[in-house]
Amino acid sequence: MIHFETLQDKIKKLEGPIFVFGASGFIGANIVNDIFTVRNDIFAITHDANSAWRLKLVDTPAKNILHCDITSSSSVKNIFDKYKPKTVFNLAAYGAYSKQSDTKLIYETNVNGTVNILDNCVGINAYIHAGSSSEYGTNSAAPSENDTLEPNSHYAASKVSAAYIIKYYADYKNVPGINLRLYSIFGYWEEPDRLMPVIIEKARAGEYPQLVEKEISRDFVFVTDAVEAFIDAALNMSPQIKGKSFNICSGIKTTLGQLVDVIRAEFNITAEPAWGKMQNRKWDLKDWYGNPENTNTELGWVAKTTLIEGIRATRKWHEEIEYKNKILPAFQQPKLNAKISAIIACYKDAQAIPVMYERLVKMFNEKKIRYEIIFVNDCSPDNSQEVIAQIAANDNNVIGIQHSRNFGSQSAFLSGMEISTGDAVVLMDGDLQDPPEIIPQFYDKWMEGYEVIYGKRVKREMSFFMNIVYKGFYRIFSKLSYIKIPVDAGDFSLMDRKVVKELINLPETEIFLRGLRAWVGFKQTGVDYIRPERMFGRSTNNLRRNIGWAKKAIFSFSFVPLEVLSYVGIILTGISFLAIIAQIIIRILYPDIPHGITTIILLVLFFGGIQLLAVSIIGEYISKIFEESKARPKFIRKSVIYKGKNLNSSSEIENFKKDNQSIK
Repeated sequence: MIHFETLQDKIKKLEGPIFVFGASGFIGANIVNDIFTVRNDIFAITHDANSAWRLKLVDTPAKNILHCDITSSSSVKNIFDKYKPKTVFNLAAYGAYSKQSDTKLIYETNVNGTVNILDNCVGINAYIHAGSSSEYGTNSAAPSENDTLEPNSHYAASKVSAAYIIKYYADYKNVPGINLRLYSIFGYWEEPDRLMPVIIEKARAGEYPQLVEKEISRDFVFVTDAVEAFIDAALNMSPQIKGKSFNICSGIKTTLGQLVDVIRAEFNITAEPAWGKMQNRKWDLKDWYGNPENTNTELGWVAKTTLIEGIRATRKWHEEIEYKNKILPAFQQPKLNAKISAIIACYKDAQAIPVMYERLVKMFNEKKIRYEIIFVNDCSPDNSQEVIAQIAANDNNVIGIQHSRNFGSQSAFLSGMEISTGDAVVLMDGDLQDPPEIIPQFYDKWMEGYEVIYGKRVKREMSFFMNIVYKGFYRIFSKLSYIKIPVDAGDFSLMDRKVVKELINLPETEIFLRGLRAWVGFKQTGVDYIRPERMFGRSTNNLRRNIGWAKKAIFSFSFVPLEVLSYVGIILTGISFLAIIAQIIIRILYPDIPHGITTIILLVLFFGGIQLLAVSIIGEYISKIFEESKARPKFIRKSVIYKGKNLNSSSEIENFKKDNQSIK
């Protein structure tokens, strides 16, 4: 690679361990790749595993790829506490591309994310931030770093805010940070839909892409020079430059007309370009180039690679790496969404909730899965609500729901499912009898194409007798049910978003989720696991509750009790007719046989018992009809805790619910 030896020597001097936030992006991946050729105490930090296609292609070791949601203060703190970096490069950003249009996420990532990282940077050697030339906005004609900032987009405004935040932390919290305002960086591993990769690939085929006006300008910097700028900034950190912003640019204004002229000559294209076929974007400016004077002086950095040298290097890389067969498929392949919503139904689980949270976060981070954890406090009489509130205050990925009364675990699950935003949902009891460590197996099955993956309890850590009782019930229930319901499968499961949607839309009030989960269909499979004993406290289930669960299951998914009554009625009626005939015959043949009152009493009790049983069974079905006819809500939320805010009013809760549903 260009200037490799000089860059290699500089990389050796960096203080480690080294963090690269936004490592799955274009420049971040180049920094990771270049540093990894020299040393291995570098950690590539990504938001989720599926966006890191570049890191996979350059064979970055899995142990050096970390997952972190920078909008979550606890997620950031966890990795700082564990790895204790000395050099931090932050290239995490959102909103630079037109397809990244979520205004809320722009500020959460670029502003709140920056604050969360800087909060943990006290005592490090250097924090180098990837700023943007967009910070200058309309004041774009070779501005120096002290010129007026005129941001003309939410993205630009957020990056300006980040620059001032870095200065604040440098001046008042002694964080050695600087902001690098990057201009038009191009080169290896750039997104295939950006200008330079598109124009090079078209030129290789003797064509031009669609073009905007030829007067639109850029200040092009080759990516190896940009990487060196980050390294130089870290090595030259001093009290004199901390808190400052620097322009990473060549200082050369290159119009698109001039760029196309260079491309035509380099690729021997004879055809004339057609200008204006592509509409100018909002941020396209005719004078957009930088002033590198301060950067050259204070950082000792200069853009060494000319435009034509960068184009030639990029062209050679496209050819050597088999761009169309390797890069394009990796970029264009639909990315499997990896956000999982874990919904935990909590009742008398205050002691278990923190342990559940820690085990879930550890598992999600190790698996590199984006997560959302929803604790549903089903009006528990202990201090579960306070415990959940404390966790939610430290982790923006945690949502706490409190019900107005105890509606039961099935309603709690449904309450969480209704506001979840994950691409798949995991249902778990809050007592830790559903081990979070099984979820990766669920996830792997989901990746294989299964839409429902349920936990199959091959063994319970309880008495031999109770194991037999539970196993016996599941097998009897499976035989009685009019649909195939897996045996030994509880609520613990992972369900795809499409399955969750169908379950939420079911109108019935009497909910038995493991049965409804089977009823909705889709591609299902089970994962064996051993269900441990409750870690804290005593089980809230007892004989009466277990009988209630059995009745709910049978009367919700079986008509066999009614069918049995029909058969019993037919049989007894037949026996009655036979008894009448026998009685007549005996009366004629043996008129002097005495008639016992005991027989009459037994018959009355027998048939009376049968009738009461029949009425009670019919009553169970009628009670279900009665309950459904009232159409009461399945649950009532008293409050919702989200990102440190306690939503108590019905309007706030309803608006939150609508916002979450719009995300899905």
